[in-house]
Amino acid sequence: MARHIAHRLMISFPVLLGVLLIGFLLLQVVPTDPATVVAGPTATKAEIDAIRNDLGLNEPLWVQFGGYLGRVFQLDLGRSMISNRAVVDEIALTLWPTIELMLACLIWAVPLGITLGTLAARRRGTAIDRAIMAFSVMGVSVPIFWVGLLLIQYVGGAGLLPFQGRNGPIWTADGFMSIILPSLTLGSVFVGPVARMTRTSLLETLGADYVRTARAKGASDWRVTIRHALRNAMIPVVTLVGLQIGFLLGGSIVTETMFAWPGVGRMAVGAITSSDFPLAQGAILILAVGFMAINLLVDVLYAYLDPRIARG
Repeated sequence: MARHIAHRLMISFPVLLGVLLIGFLLLQVVPTDPATVVAGPTATKAEIDAIRNDLGLNEPLWVQFGGYLGRVFQLDLGRSMISNRAVVDEIALTLWPTIELMLACLIWAVPLGITLGTLAARRRGTAIDRAIMAFSVMGVSVPIFWVGLLLIQYVGGAGLLPFQGRNGPIWTADGFMSIILPSLTLGSVFVGPVARMTRTSLLETLGADYVRTARAKGASDWRVTIRHALRNAMIPVVTLVGLQIGFLLGGSIVTETMFAWPGVGRMAVGAITSSDFPLAQGAILILAVGFMAINLLVDVLYAYLDPRIARG
């Protein structure tokens, strides 16, 4: 297991370098000059040139990127051009709200998707199966912002639940109430794919020899499904969940912006629109590291569910 994890970490390192390079280059091609943002609208050309020199913007790109890498590996992401606070401190303020939102989404969406997929597999060809699959297709097809707008209009607008801001940690009453609508919005695109994959994988597993043997020994259908078939059927589901969590990081940007949730995604949007380049680069880096950490966790779950993967 440890060897498998070490191998995955070695593979992830070049990916991280590529993300850093892409994030660095993307912010080099935007039309806004960072020195102009720092200097302000009333600065003279001489002041702007001096700031460009202090920031190292007159150096070749490869020199700038090398310096950027050196600072990143020292956990120095620079300072925000707008607030003049350290980017690490800005990210620390927004990271936990994003983690809260992701956990609140996964806590209800993954179990519900697995339950619906299992029920559809057990009732294959019935009206229940068709209804669940229709619901799954609808969940995949509906844009996340449309779900959020409906919830804001008919639930938040009716005063049933708050829909703007984070009113405290999730373990407090106000915090729990404020996270309900964002987590429902973000999780709405998650249930359908998990249900469909669970159904497909479970149907294949239910036809295996060991499942027929368990039934021949007198085990009930539901006992066979839950104790014998479902665990082996989880491997492709875990794959999908890992990939979908990565996509949720993108969906969280939309959700956090709609609900004024103070997370990394909303911070990234604000940093880009205000041309706060160090903060935008830091947000991109954190989102990329989160995606890679999720994929590493998925690999570990692979090895747990199927030890042959770790031995390979």
